Amino acid sequence: MAADSDDVAQRVIRQAAQPAPQPASSHETAPASISKTTKVHGQQHPIGLYLKVWGYLFVLSTMSYLVDYFHVEGVLRTVLILTFMILKAGLIVAIFMHMAWERLALMYAILVPPICLGTLVLLMAIESDYTFWTRIIFFGRGP
Repeated sequence: MAADSDDVAQRVIRQAAQPAPQPASSHETAPASISKTTKVHGQQHPIGLYLKVWGYLFVLSTMSYLVDYFHVEGVLRTVLILTFMILKAGLIVAIFMHMAWERLALMYAILVPPICLGTLVLLMAIESDYTFWTRIIFFGRGP
């Protein structure tokens, strides 16, 4: 029994003395710029990306302001303001909330319910318009 433990101890010492096996591909190695003492937590995104998105948000906000400044009226005003709002919300969710780097299942879990609710609201708006005009046709405008 003692001979077996000595044999195991010698094998462990020999394995420890051998150099570590080299990875088969470059995908298994750490980047050269990261030393062994550096700890990287999560993903690191370049600051330029955040500055670019900030610039886009600034431009979209300016365009939204200009819609009111130039007194755009009616349906065009509503469409423009809602378009700028959705674009800004999409940029914020995708970049600042890191949704662009999440799994597809998480994206579906967050994005599908509001899309379904929006669809239902649209269907209700269509139905309400139909109901309104049906009442006008059959009951008249009133006294």
